[in-house]
Formats: sequence, structure tokens, C-alpha cells
Amino acid sequence: MAKTDPQTVASLLREYAQRTSLRGGNPYRAKAYLRAADSLGALSQPLGRLIAAGALTSIPGIGDAIADIVTKLYGTGTHPGLEKLRKEVPAGVLELFAIPGLRPDKILKLHEALGISSLAELEAAAKEDRIRPVKGLGASLQTKILQNLSIARSGETQLHLHKAAALLEHAAQTVKQKHPEYTRVEIAGDFRRGCELVPDLALVAQATRPAEIDSASLKVVVTDKKHYGAYLLDATGSAEHLEQLKTFAAEKGFDLKRDGLYRGRKLIASASEQDIYEALGLQFVQPELREGRGEITQAAKRKISALVRDKDLRGILHSHTTASDGTETLEAMADATRKRGFEYYGVADHSQSAHYAGGLSLEEIAAQHREADRLNKRYGDKFRILKGIEADILADGSLDYPDHILEDFDFVVASVHSRFKLPKKEQTERLLKAIKNPHTTIIGHMTGRQLQRRPGYEIDIDKILKTCAKYGVAVEINAHPWRLDLDWRWHQKALAYGCIFSINPDAHSIRELDHMHWGVEMARKGGVPPDRVLNAMPLAKLLAHL
Repeated sequence: MAKTDPQTVASLLREYAQRTSLRGGNPYRAKAYLRAADSLGALSQPLGRLIAAGALTSIPGIGDAIADIVTKLYGTGTHPGLEKLRKEVPAGVLELFAIPGLRPDKILKLHEALGISSLAELEAAAKEDRIRPVKGLGASLQTKILQNLSIARSGETQLHLHKAAALLEHAAQTVKQKHPEYTRVEIAGDFRRGCELVPDLALVAQATRPAEIDSASLKVVVTDKKHYGAYLLDATGSAEHLEQLKTFAAEKGFDLKRDGLYRGRKLIASASEQDIYEALGLQFVQPELREGRGEITQAAKRKISALVRDKDLRGILHSHTTASDGTETLEAMADATRKRGFEYYGVADHSQSAHYAGGLSLEEIAAQHREADRLNKRYGDKFRILKGIEADILADGSLDYPDHILEDFDFVVASVHSRFKLPKKEQTERLLKAIKNPHTTIIGHMTGRQLQRRPGYEIDIDKILKTCAKYGVAVEINAHPWRLDLDWRWHQKALAYGCIFSINPDAHSIRELDHMHWGVEMARKGGVPPDRVLNAMPLAKLLAHL
């Protein structure tokens, strides 16, 4: 039976990926299938048309081999390889992939050793303490499963911000190609608001005739020039912001509808979002702030600060090289940073206790500093490598080197990488001691969360933020898409206490230097202005601060 929609084929390809990973072997093959499935899920045109035109390989993540699989899945609803894999484990086993951090080999072990074939059976086994005694599984896995079941249920249909970006950019390009009559196409929805997890993909297009295209994962609203701003506002959301905006409008004698702002039957503003806010006497509210968290009150008082932008950042702090667990040398990372237009590159490889990440010995620190000095001579006054370290915060709150070693660094990122399960009071005291250390410059990924993988450890964030402000320690906005920590919902409180932030890529490769953009998105969503960002300082000012 032919499958005429890309969603069905994407679902089959995702199943193919999961079943392939259960087989073991090359993990990149399964990951490639998953990337291709994500791309198919965001298609805004019939899959059959692309296949007929031989254009499947124009879709991100689809090469010749995967194109052949997709063609068979589309034409028959299955594939010989998939049918063979289906005989190995029941379909319900695939539900276990929803658990963050549960590897395919563990899923297979759970099925083979305990007969678990669904999420419900997994939860029952964990609650009945049947996983802990099994060799190769154990108590820690059982605890992780119980903790992450709720994450699985809440995030199973949501995409990380960076993944949604790739799909939406491709979808927008496809819509423009398919509909040359559309004079304007913009991304809307949760992504436009900078949400860290994106459940729905939305576009707004301008044409002479309104329409609406709604697939399982992509919504395209088509409107005319006269009403474009109103529909963009509506499609961007959030629901809370729009509801509060409607209430505010009503109090002023207006009626905010989906197609524009009215007074009685007269259309007052609709062509642009700016027109609508202005007609209401409001300062323009940037999309990232539209969450119904007091932004309309601030806009009425015209007290919304300018938000930090990508171009405001002058350098990179917290990045790794081959000296610890990075993939590129110090020179390569510094050169790549310089080519991106930054003034400085702050290397912050792991410290000695981080054996799992090749933490630096004293001899390796000395060697790295000599290399930095050599490169800095070459760069002259135009660019500077700053000598930093990501020092592990040990269980007692001390940092991972003695003071006379820490003094040799330009800056220190202090981070927790172990003992996540300490009680809240002890974990908080651990961080507070590290903040009070005079060598600490930045607190790295404060809560340790990994989105859709693990929750953060238990700490008193409020108390920690107050202490960071008191001791002048910057709060990291870790820009790695899996972290995005500190959560944007705490940024306003941190600003009120007097904290400064540092937007850091936590890059382990040249490509990951560009994570900086996602950190900026989180800072914008948290309402952070550029003058409260450490690495928005030009080099001379930063050096004086340090």
C-alpha cells in the first residue's frame, strides 16, 4: 500500500533506526536514519513528488542509500530489511527508546532478561525492584529509569531548539520553492519565541489569497500583506501572552482578533506586529519574551531592556581542545574563533580529577600555557588566547587544584561533574563554597541538567544566585543544545540580584563554537541585556575585570 504522506514514512524510518540500533554494530547508521526521519517529518510537499523528480537527496540527511530505503517505504509501506528486524523484538520494546539515557544495549537486555516489552512493563519492573538484581543492569539504572519516566512522557513529541532550526529552515526553503507566489515566509511558533524544546513547527507566508496548510508536524498560515503582522503575532504565541494582550486591548477599548486589532468594526492595525503594539501604547515585545510573565506590564511602562544579540558577543569562554576531551588543537580552535570575528578565545579544558575527560596534569597545564604564549605572540594585539580551566568542584566544594596553580589561569570555570545525588543542602553548600573561592570566575552549567536526558541536581538556585552576585561570579548560560543551563526562567531573578552572565559554547569541536547562538537565544528569552554579559566585554575591559 502506497504511503502518500511523509509522516508515515518518517515513522517507519524511525522504527528502522531503532531496530537497527538494537542490533549493535555501527551506531552512526541508526543516527543517520533518525536525522533523515526528522527531515521527512518537516516536509511541506508531497513525498511522491520529490521521489518522482529524483530529488530525495536534496532533503537534509538523505543520501543515496537512505533515499533508496525511503523510496521502498513510500511505495510499499515496508522494506525487506525492516521486516527482517521486526522478527527479532516486539513492537512494544521500541517504547523504551523514549527513556532519556537508556541505551539500545540496555533496552535489549531489559527485554531479554526480564521480558519487558512496553513502558508500562518497564515502570512496573522498576517499581517492583526487579531491574536492580540483574547483572549488567543494576540499581543505578533502575533509579535512572524511575527518574526519567516522567521526562519521557513530557518530552516525547518535542524537538531540541537546534534540531527544530534545521527542519524549519528546510521547510521554509521548500515552501518558497513550491510557492514562488509567496512574497514572504517567516518562522513562527515556539521556535520564534526561542523555546528550548519545540513541540510544533509553524510558518507564516504572505500571498494574495489566504490559506492554511496543516500537516502532522508543520503548520503554514498564508495571509495577505494587510493582515500579515496580526497572523504572525497569533502564530508566534504564546497562548498566555496573546490572552493577556487581548485583555489589555479590551481594557483600552480595542478588540484583538486573529486578523488584527479592531475598535468596533474598524481595523486599526494588522500589517505589522509593531503597528499592533504601538496602537495599544505598548513598547514592542520581542518574540522571545512573549510568555505571559509580566512582559506586557513592562511594555506599558516602556521598561523592557534591549536584549543581547549574537553580534554583541566579543569572545568565547569555556571551550575544550585535544588537551582534554576536545577534537581540535588549541591553535585550530583559536584560529576558528578568530575567523568568526571574535577578539578572544578562552580555553577551559577539564581539570585533573576529570579522568573520564582527559583532565590536565600540572605538566600538561604548563605545556598548554607555553603554547598559548607562542600563539599570542603570533596574533599580536588583534586577538588573544585566555588561559582558563574548567575546574571540577569536588565533593567538599573545593576546586580541583591548589591555589598556587589556580593563580596561573586568566579565568576559572567551576563546574560539578560528579556526585549528582548529594542531598539538596549538601549540594548547595558545595556550590556556595566554590563560588566564594577567590579564583572562581564563572559557575559552569549550574544545575547539571540535560534536556530530555536527565533533570538537574537538587540545589537552592535562589541562594546560589544571591551568592554569585555578592562575590562577582558570573553565571554561565551554557549554550550546548543539550544543556541550555542556567534555565532562562531564572534569568530575571539573577538580574534582579545583580548577577552577570557568561554565554559559553562548551565547545568540544570547531563546529560546536557556533553553539554560542543558542546561548544568546536563551539569554534573550531570559531578558538579558548585553551590559550584563561577561563576554560581551571587549578584550581590554574583560582583562581589567579579570
